[in-house]
Amino acid sequence: MSSSTPGQSVSPNSPELKSFLDVSPESDFSIQNLPYGVFSPQGRGPRVGVAIGEYVVDLGLLADRCVFGDEARQLGYFSERSINKFMRQGRPVWSAIRSRLSELLRHDCPTLRDNAALRSETLYLRKDVTLHLPIDVAGYTDFYSSIDHARNVGALLRGADNALFPNWRHIPIAYDGRAGSVVISGTPVHRPWGQMRPSEDAGPIFGPSKALDFELELAFVVGAPSELGHPIPCGKVDDHVFGAVLLNDWSARDIQKWEYQPLGPFLGKNFCTSISPWIVPLEALEPFKVAAIEQDPAPLPYLQSARQVFDIQLEVAIRSAIMSPAEDSIVTRSNARYLYWDHYQQLAHHTVGGCPMSVGDLYATGTISGPIPESRGCLLELTEGGKRPLVLANGEERRYLNDGDAVTLRGWSQYRSGESRYRIGFGEAAGVIQPAVALARN
Repeated sequence: MSSSTPGQSVSPNSPELKSFLDVSPESDFSIQNLPYGVFSPQGRGPRVGVAIGEYVVDLGLLADRCVFGDEARQLGYFSERSINKFMRQGRPVWSAIRSRLSELLRHDCPTLRDNAALRSETLYLRKDVTLHLPIDVAGYTDFYSSIDHARNVGALLRGADNALFPNWRHIPIAYDGRAGSVVISGTPVHRPWGQMRPSEDAGPIFGPSKALDFELELAFVVGAPSELGHPIPCGKVDDHVFGAVLLNDWSARDIQKWEYQPLGPFLGKNFCTSISPWIVPLEALEPFKVAAIEQDPAPLPYLQSARQVFDIQLEVAIRSAIMSPAEDSIVTRSNARYLYWDHYQQLAHHTVGGCPMSVGDLYATGTISGPIPESRGCLLELTEGGKRPLVLANGEERRYLNDGDAVTLRGWSQYRSGESRYRIGFGEAAGVIQPAVALARN
């Protein structure tokens, strides 16, 4: 993995880095980012790539040319249909590959810049390729880590005085979701069927959900496994976490309300979970760590972490069926810095009883809401349980999602200092609501 360019090496996070490719400072995919995904060029099979600007770089072909050394070529982990095999190599390899990629794409490195034939073989416009689910999802756990979200929802259900359950400030609450329902951005979302009880004076009914909702979340991708019976302490979490994605934990609130007691979400959550197609390396987010909210009371010793979260700006847009493709209505803006339980505490708690983690496991933050009404991370909060309609930019109202609504999550961290600026972005996690699938007769 030796350099082909003379001169001092530069950190992949350096704001001074520039690429020989034309990359807008407002692009999600700066040279400081280099997120991983899986793509197919026209007429060819899936392979691993990284995004930069408007391009995708074919890592499989570069590995075949020994650009990353003999091991990458022999193991072939960039020619797979997911990045799981690459993640399995561990953090030293992740860091070495990222450094080499950063070097190859620099403005002063001739390896790609001056080799037109190699560039034509390895660079594709993102608009011309098909993106695939980037990982084989081994498992999926969703936490409940935003105190503003927990307070808002708790107040709706139990009143402001009893908004937080007694355990909430002591333990990162979570539920296990369905790995098989995790889909890539752009996959249609069918309205789910289930039982609901719309009236307290009558029994349950069965039908398509009438209270379909989005949830604005991040999720962390486990790249290095752990063994059964061996907890991961807070201080070792970053050795296991490869990167992060946007996640929409689609929720059927009416189904969820009837079924969640006493064991929590089931059909109200398991029908679909959307993630963004590009996995942002944890290392790319390092410059955007900020101090987390103070915890009171102090957590138990196994949950005492560095108390750092990420300054990631988040937003959700809805485009109704009658809006033009260029239109959307931003309905909320939030930030990952509002999380009460950080990603170190989440994984430490997940594993403290001995639960093993697998390559490709996802663990999500839960809905990320902020302290003001405009930063609430789901319609349940924004409409106060459907009581107060949300008005879209074109004047339409929503209490919950309609068929035909396109929901898009976006997220990015922005660096600005003097003349230097770049963005670490996630792209989008989007889905269009489709009518419920017709049920077969018995």
